[in-house]
Amino acid sequence: MAEQINSFRGRRILIGAAAFVVIIAGINLAQSVVVLFLISFFLALLGTPPVLWLKERRFPSAFAVLVVMACMIIIILLIGAQIGSSFSNFSDELPLLQSRIREQIVELSSFLRSKGFSGTQKYLLDYINSEAIMNFTAGLISGVSSIISNLILILLTVTFILLEISSFPIKLRTILGDPKQVFPRFTEFVLDMKRYMVIKTIINLVAGILIGVWMYILGVQFPVLWGFLAFLLHYIPNIGAIISAIPAAILAFIQFGTGSALLVIAGNILVGFVIGNVIEPRLMGRKFGLSTLVVFLSLIFWGSLLGFIGAILSIPLTMTVKFAFESNDSTRWIAVLLGSEKFSESPSPISNTKE
Repeated sequence: MAEQINSFRGRRILIGAAAFVVIIAGINLAQSVVVLFLISFFLALLGTPPVLWLKERRFPSAFAVLVVMACMIIIILLIGAQIGSSFSNFSDELPLLQSRIREQIVELSSFLRSKGFSGTQKYLLDYINSEAIMNFTAGLISGVSSIISNLILILLTVTFILLEISSFPIKLRTILGDPKQVFPRFTEFVLDMKRYMVIKTIINLVAGILIGVWMYILGVQFPVLWGFLAFLLHYIPNIGAIISAIPAAILAFIQFGTGSALLVIAGNILVGFVIGNVIEPRLMGRKFGLSTLVVFLSLIFWGSLLGFIGAILSIPLTMTVKFAFESNDSTRWIAVLLGSEKFSESPSPISNTKE
């Protein structure tokens, strides 16, 4: 009997592992579609609070959604116009920027040679590829351009999600056959996710503005572009602030030399440190209870699976997976592994996350 139980458990593990591989492969193949729906869903999360606020003041549902979507479209168009102009100018100057990088490398090697370091020029030119550096910078920004190309479809999807948001609990109760059914844990999870996305977006907006202003003060070209890039990359935990500093620092190095590049890096690191260690803990606490290792691994996993957008949404996606595991007794142990030690000790991680 014990052998049959062990055999059954072994088969379940193998089937579960095979299903996981198939699902991951399917998501990878349908990456563009999955990314589109993820962006739509999380934009809908941002749009839900103002829609519900308008409905509480007796505005019709369709009118509330129309007002919110109109504001969202205006904001996107204003930002898109600025970013598009900056990105176009940046692309036009790529060849010139690449040649300037080469010139700076030659000057740096001359300085090192005067200090007694011989043979540095060939080494630097071989291992610091100016074309690769600038293409890396352009690649970070072009990832956003691919999203903008699907903007109409994304906005339509967000509109329909917002229109359906009030009727979803009613439909779910109808499916379950209980008109009085309540979903406290799911409701709290959705509210937590919505709160996270709204607060994180506001914090990132402040970070982007601060870094854009700092770039403007230093005289670095395309300050709006670097501010927007910082806004996006601060969604990526731990390393987003560092990545956002790289292209702006390279451009500052090309324009003004090492001193300005160091000031750019210092400004980005300072903003990232204050946000990550002072502002976010005060506003959100350790609300989501993910271990540091899981945060890092989720960044790698979702970034590899869904690209740039996967890295940006790695925390919300991991929290969604964690909640799904918590909802089933047989998989709750996985949720415990994903959580931090403090939250793992709690009998109900979702309901006890508020400090």
